[in-house]
Amino acid sequence: MSADATLEVAILNLRPNARDAFEAAFAEAQQIIGGMPGYQRHELRHCAEAEDRYLLLVWWDDLESHTVGFRGSPDYQRWKALLHEFYDPFPVVEHYMTVFEG
Repeated sequence: MSADATLEVAILNLRPNARDAFEAAFAEAQQIIGGMPGYQRHELRHCAEAEDRYLLLVWWDDLESHTVGFRGSPDYQRWKALLHEFYDPFPVVEHYMTVFEG
């Protein structure tokens, strides 16, 4: 992983009782994102305090790999079809750059 990678961060709040279906869909969707140019790695974490909340972290080579490359690709349409129905409300996606690394 590059020290100057761009980190995509999204808190995913799901519709009630959608956890199992979401995780099954994400298992397929992660294959899509994993093959994108500029992709480095990702983590999906389940919230310990909220049953229907996840944290998605995706490391990209740069901001454009996500915002232009992935979101502008035909594969993004499949990603949307697999996952976007689960969100309530739709997540805010932010991008972070490394300032300090320990």
